Amino acid sequence: MNEQQHEYAIVTRGLHREFKIRLKAEGLVASLRNFFAPASKTVNAVNNLELAIRPGDIIGFLGPNGAGKTTTLKMLSGLLVPTSGTIEVLGHTPFNRDHAFLKSISLVMGQKQNLWWDLPPVETFAIHRRIYGLSDSDYESRIQELVDMLEIADCLETQTRKLSLGQRMRCELAVSLLHQPQILFLDEPTIGLDILMQKKIRNFLLDYHRRFKPTILLTSHYMDDVAALAQRVIVIDHGNKVFDGHLSDLTQKLHPEKIMSVLLNNGKFECRLEDGCHLIHQDGQHYRFLVDRSRVPEMAAKLYATGNIADLTIEDPPLEDLIGQLFTSDRRNP
Repeated sequence: MNEQQHEYAIVTRGLHREFKIRLKAEGLVASLRNFFAPASKTVNAVNNLELAIRPGDIIGFLGPNGAGKTTTLKMLSGLLVPTSGTIEVLGHTPFNRDHAFLKSISLVMGQKQNLWWDLPPVETFAIHRRIYGLSDSDYESRIQELVDMLEIADCLETQTRKLSLGQRMRCELAVSLLHQPQILFLDEPTIGLDILMQKKIRNFLLDYHRRFKPTILLTSHYMDDVAALAQRVIVIDHGNKVFDGHLSDLTQKLHPEKIMSVLLNNGKFECRLEDGCHLIHQDGQHYRFLVDRSRVPEMAAKLYATGNIADLTIEDPPLEDLIGQLFTSDRRNP
């Protein structure tokens, strides 16, 4: 069957993965006891996870450390076998590691590398060309396109260990995209990079997606990555899915207010609760306050009507704050 005919690029049903962790108490007696009768506990890394992701979607896959994100990506890419449940990626069962499946995906982990440490990137590219059986014409056109898009012409012949982190990450993306995968799993692709390099990577991914329409599943602790790239977010905590929807829906659900910031030419601004206004901060003529979303147009019109506005901005609360609210006990156990 043509893989493009699948309604969903990724589907999981009841996906579960548990690990057994060996326990060890302190002291010689405890060590001897544990040697003969080892104690362990079972940890549920992913619990009954249901996913349905359409071809070409960009999904932000979020959660705190230990939530099960990387474990899920490893199962989706075939590196781990689930304890129970089913997975279909482009119609394939990932852990069967079919050649057709492996040619259709790519996994980029910010803390791991596909580049050979002692070789220059151009030699790693040549190795991957052979692995994926690319023709001369396909290889030349794709490598030139990726080199131009990622601006890595100046580091292709430098030993990988001598590259900066930003250069190495861009080369990692190039080698991972050489075979033009239909699905791209990105696990913390901008970790450790400075703000300018993070922005370059995001811009590249947006441009690459616009041109080739791969399905992208992205994990990141940098919320700017998610806000810039993701059309939809899936949030998990302790292996359980706690949210699945558009970013705007998440914002509406957790924070029904907008943040307004106003700078006055002169005079004072009265922020009254009965007007739906809650003052956050004031510094001279500058006011920052929360307003219920339904009353934002009314409040903005009222302010502009005074003729005393030097500047006015309206924004959503920081994404970090919204995600954090999902992990508080009172949110999980209302």
